[in-house]
Amino acid sequence: MAGKRLEIELPDELFAQLEEVARGLQIPDPAEAAVIGLAEWVSRRKSELDDRNPDQKYFVNEALDELMRKEKQ
Repeated sequence: MAGKRLEIELPDELFAQLEEVARGLQIPDPAEAAVIGLAEWVSRRKSELDDRNPDQKYFVNEALDELMRKEKQ
């Protein structure tokens, strides 16, 4: 995987929970599960930030509105 490297030290309890979730979702590597979890967290936080900036949020809605207008024609 290309990108930036980030090293973190997790408390034992959090790492155990990460391993449990990874096994439950059939993700073979806890590090892969951590990347997925971090990506989901960032996505949610980004959405929250976009909600604070209506201009940014409407940019996406505007594009969807344009697609809907084209489909109606």
